Amino acid sequence: MARVTVEDCLENVENRFKLVMISTHRARQLARGSRDALLPWENDKPTVMALREIADGLVDASVLDEPVEAAPVRVRTEFEPGSHVEE
Repeated sequence: MARVTVEDCLENVENRFKLVMISTHRARQLARGSRDALLPWENDKPTVMALREIADGLVDASVLDEPVEAAPVRVRTEFEPGSHVEE
């Protein structure tokens, strides 16, 4: 796994501030499973994968227009009085 540097990413992004915005948005998409990775996972965390995609020119500022969908929420069933689990 090659190391990703800020300089590698800045070849494809205007400035460091925009890099932060793009990489965090993309990392959230990857972490929540709303978008698939564009590169093969190499035991990377979503933040590293996002930076790798930016450095390779696969992700740009247009990602900011895409929504970050929330991960599915597990709904808890309510406990009914009088019902309990017996051991």
